[in-house]
Amino acid sequence: MAAPAAAAVADRGVGLTSHEGGKTTKPVAFISHADCGRHDTGWGHPEHVGRLRASSRALRNDGELYESLDHLERRHADESELVLALDPRYIAAVRALAGRGGGNLDADTVESAGSWDAATAAAGRVLDAIDLALAGVTTRSFCAVRPPGHHALRGSAMGFCLFGNVAIGAHYARVVKKLDRVLIVDWDVHHGNGTQALVEHDANIRFVSMHQWPWYPGTGAADDRAPKNSVWNVPLPPALPREKYVGDLLAAIDSATAGFTPDLVLISAGFDSLAGDPLGGFTLELDDVARLTREVVSRAGQWCGGRVVSALEGGYAPDRLGEAAVVHMRALL
Repeated sequence: MAAPAAAAVADRGVGLTSHEGGKTTKPVAFISHADCGRHDTGWGHPEHVGRLRASSRALRNDGELYESLDHLERRHADESELVLALDPRYIAAVRALAGRGGGNLDADTVESAGSWDAATAAAGRVLDAIDLALAGVTTRSFCAVRPPGHHALRGSAMGFCLFGNVAIGAHYARVVKKLDRVLIVDWDVHHGNGTQALVEHDANIRFVSMHQWPWYPGTGAADDRAPKNSVWNVPLPPALPREKYVGDLLAAIDSATAGFTPDLVLISAGFDSLAGDPLGGFTLELDDVARLTREVVSRAGQWCGGRVVSALEGGYAPDRLGEAAVVHMRALL
């Protein structure tokens, strides 16, 4: 988190280009970007463009909800923002590989010619949502983005993820926006190892992750509190009663925020924690997504004026993902 990078971002005057001169009356935004669809993994890959199309289709099919949201397609993150969390050499390598038409970054993670634009759009959506929340324009947002981010490390891709979108957002909030405390809640069925690695050295970013155990990527043990005791991992086996998952996650959130009042809440919204997802074994249903969202929003209302920024992570049954995104956005309202 180098000071020159933060200064470059601040000097550039990032922010509210779509809302300058007035404020929206809609409290929740749906933030996406067409470039997120340019990350071409192939239809045989679990993380394919159909995931985003399913969420957009489900939202359009719910006319009442669609009209209730602010719909924004905004900027890309630039390299001065990415380096808040990422190694500049890795950023350059991702850009160069896209320029050569793409290739495999690891056994699971594919890059295409359009992946640089997609990845910078994904991170940029989260940063824009933070800008809007802190300006009091749109208090809560759901960022429908891909590639996902919570496995990506400082210097390498991992698990379908190129850049740590939420982790970059947390550092942006701290370094550029000067917030004192940020909370990240991750309910993807896989441990957010990348997010943890990118934020665990800042005691004022607290990270709560509920995830299947044992499962990919094999990290996130309950006794792993990170160097600053700022991480709450909630590893749970598959096929438990859904109430167990919800209750344990909420208890961890309350523990993480005891004596710690966040100025902003970020959600890594992984819908692969739903029953029937091909890459997970949790039993959550749509009602549980709604409850978890409402509980986080309620707590954020007490902590920080309800400022919540949510970003899509996993979810590999597209129709189910679309249903969950709609339920999640309804609960954000």
